[in-house]
Amino acid sequence: MELKNKKVLVVGFGKTGKAVCDFLISQNRDIKIKISESKKNQDMNDEAVLYQKRGITFETGGHMLSSFLDADLIIPSPGVPPIPQLKEAERRGIKIISEIELASCFLKGKTIGITGSNGKSTVTSLVHNILKDGGFKSNLAGNIGTPLISFAEKSSEDDIFVTELSSFQLEYVDTFAPDISVILNITPDHLDWHGSFSSYFLAKTKLLKNHEKTQTAILNRDDPQVWPARKQGPDNIYAFSMKAKIRKGCFLQKEWIMLKDKEKQKAMNTKDIPLKGIHNQENIMASILAGHVSGIPLDKMRRTIMSFKGLEHRLEKVMTLKGVDFYNDSKATNIDAALKSIMSFDKKITLILGGRDKGGDFSRLKKQIKKRVKKIIAIGEAGETIIKALGKYAETEKASSLKQAVERAFELSKSGEVVLLAPACTSFDMFDNFEHRGRVFKDEVQNLSQKIQKTGT
Repeated sequence: MELKNKKVLVVGFGKTGKAVCDFLISQNRDIKIKISESKKNQDMNDEAVLYQKRGITFETGGHMLSSFLDADLIIPSPGVPPIPQLKEAERRGIKIISEIELASCFLKGKTIGITGSNGKSTVTSLVHNILKDGGFKSNLAGNIGTPLISFAEKSSEDDIFVTELSSFQLEYVDTFAPDISVILNITPDHLDWHGSFSSYFLAKTKLLKNHEKTQTAILNRDDPQVWPARKQGPDNIYAFSMKAKIRKGCFLQKEWIMLKDKEKQKAMNTKDIPLKGIHNQENIMASILAGHVSGIPLDKMRRTIMSFKGLEHRLEKVMTLKGVDFYNDSKATNIDAALKSIMSFDKKITLILGGRDKGGDFSRLKKQIKKRVKKIIAIGEAGETIIKALGKYAETEKASSLKQAVERAFELSKSGEVVLLAPACTSFDMFDNFEHRGRVFKDEVQNLSQKIQKTGT
């Protein structure tokens, strides 16, 4: 990609926007860089002043259409919605690409791209650990932490970039094609952003469309959206399934995850998986396949998997109070993730649901709610919607805060039961992000524990 003398508009001045600016400045190609940021000037931090001193122009407090139409190239940060200015620029033929696309044009080494509605952070972290423990120069990148573009300038041919990819990042992909692509699942999510499930689906499956035939895809055989999308991808496809035997990939045989390629091998006993929930067996299968394709022996992968503690805010056990287990699954920000979270328990659950609705259908939870949940405590903007959708299947009540929800859930629970935060919504109505929500939940459980210790009740 030729950048010399180009006028580049970077939309958004968050972590990704700054990383893009850093890379563009490093190119020394007389690139004219402009930031368009919705925050007002007084809300910008001191970093903005430093970037201005480096020659970057800022517009703040909104997005001027003229800035978009004057650009040769537009790079929106992930999560910037399809605002009218972007749509008009696209209509006029102005090139719009994601940071991931920009990085792929300059990055040396190999890339493993991992996406899905749920589980992608866990699989990305686990694959990174498997490769690192296997002796590879593995780098954790993308939606999980460091923007991929941050590695471009200093990358080398022996680097592998294990990259978590969101639908926002894939929306503006043009030629990007990882050496190994992994699609875990596709269920309705971010419909408030994409506008429809079909648009969301198209963004997710862009991961496959630019593949060379020699590259590899790892796909969920059981997912009715993912498996048909294989026709868009490379010839070399590995599948994973909890339901069927696979000719090339991973499948479940009694208590064993089996790996089938040229021969069939016992990859891992499900009893040895340290992560709770059947859905994590799928995540382990996908991770094993990524490691296998990369050349890691099974014995090394098993050791890495068995030592993997999981990620914060993903079915994370907080503590047990008077026999009641508290679990933090704040990352369950959509219906499917909440469903899998609920299905992970055989004990009766007091469930904390709610936040900002992303356009999901809460009635999809009704079967498992009826089977496993004794009480729903609804929080946030979606509270009334949740009560209306699920009130027939479990007792429901509204809480005004997470503190109130935690205390009330404990009051309602008996020894041997579970209090589960699996919101099925985003956190932005009450918190900065899902991490913030999860930390507050854990803090409130800790406060409850201290209160019990003091009062003895």
